[in-house]
Amino acid sequence: MTTLVLCVDRGGSFDCETPVVGEKAVVDLVTTAGIDEPEDSRVNCLLEMLRVARELRADCDNAVTAVVSGTGDSVDIDRSIAHQVDDLVDEYEPQSAIVVVDSAEDELAVPIIESRLRVDAVDRVIVRQARDIESTYYLLKQLLSDEELRSTVLIPLGAALLTVPVIVTLTNSVTAVVAVVTAVIGAFFLYKGLGIDDLLARVPGIVREAFYSGQVSFVTYAVGTGLALIGLFAGGITASAMKPGPLMAVKFIFASVPWLALAALAASTGQLFDKLLNNNTIRSTFLNAPFGIVAVGLVIRGFSAFFLENAGQIEPLRISSTTVGPISVQGFTFLDSTRLLIFVIAGILVSLLGVMFASHVNRVTVDEELPERQ
Repeated sequence: MTTLVLCVDRGGSFDCETPVVGEKAVVDLVTTAGIDEPEDSRVNCLLEMLRVARELRADCDNAVTAVVSGTGDSVDIDRSIAHQVDDLVDEYEPQSAIVVVDSAEDELAVPIIESRLRVDAVDRVIVRQARDIESTYYLLKQLLSDEELRSTVLIPLGAALLTVPVIVTLTNSVTAVVAVVTAVIGAFFLYKGLGIDDLLARVPGIVREAFYSGQVSFVTYAVGTGLALIGLFAGGITASAMKPGPLMAVKFIFASVPWLALAALAASTGQLFDKLLNNNTIRSTFLNAPFGIVAVGLVIRGFSAFFLENAGQIEPLRISSTTVGPISVQGFTFLDSTRLLIFVIAGILVSLLGVMFASHVNRVTVDEELPERQ
C-alpha cells in the first residue's frame, strides 16, 4: 500500500520548484529553509512530514514524501496545487494521503486533495511557542463549523450582546446591562441544562396523543397549569409588598404553596382517573400521590407560617368565641409552635391516610407491598 505524505504550502514560501519528492530532497529543503529562517513554522512542518513517513515505513507501508506549493492569487495557487497532486497521483499511484499543514490557510487545500485522493488524516503542526494561539484558532474554527455548538453557544451570546445597546439607550445604566445579559445567559444555560428544550420538543406529540385519546389528564394538566400560574402570581404580588430580604422568599412560599399544591393535586388526580378508566392495574404510588401532595403542602405551609409569625409578618392563629346551643367555646390564640405542630401532625395524618387508602384499594397489606418496592 502506497501512502502519499503531503506537505502543503499555499503561501509559496519555499524558494524552489515544487513538487519536491523524496526524503533526501525534503531533508535538503529543511536544511535550506532552516538556515534561511530558523524560526519559520515551515521547518517544523517538513520535519513532521518526515517523521510521519518514517513511522509508516516502520509499519511496512510504502510512504512517498512530497511538498506542493503555489504562487500568485488564490485561484492560481489552488490550480497549481491541483496540477501537482495530479502529477503525483499519476506517477506514484498512491491509495491514500496524509496531509501535513502548519496553518489554517494551508488547510484550505485539503478539499482539493480529497477530490483526487482519499485523505486518511490531516496532521496540523502547532509550534510549541504559539500553541495557545494556534489551539484557540482551531477551536474557534471548529466551533464555527459545528451547527450544534453554534446554536448552543453563539446564539445566546449574540442575543445577550444585542440587548446591550438597547438597555444602554433606555436606562443608561451599566448595572442594568450586566444584570440583563447575565440573566439571559443564565436562563439559556438552565434551559439546556435542565433539558427543557427536549421536553418542549415532546410536548406537541404528548398533547396530540392526549387530545385524541380522550385522557382526563389532558384537562387536569391544563387546570394544574392555570392554578400554578395563579400561585406564582399570588406569591410574587405578596412578596413584592415586603422589604427586600430573606423573608421575601418565605412570604412567596407561604402565599403560593396552597395554589401550587392544588395544581399538583389536579395533575395527579387526572393521572389516577386515566388509570381507572383504562382498567389498568393501579400502583400504590399513583393512589398515594394526591395524599402525599396535600401532606407536603401542609408541612411547608406550617413552617413558612412559623417563620413569618415570629417575624411579625402575619397574625397568630386565633379561634373566635363560638356558641352552639348550650355549648359555648371561649376564643383563644395558638402559639406559633402550636400552630406549626398542628400543620405537621395534619401532614403526617394525611400521608398515613394515603398509605391506608392505597393498601385498601389494591387489597394488599403493607408487608406484601414492601418486596415490590425493593
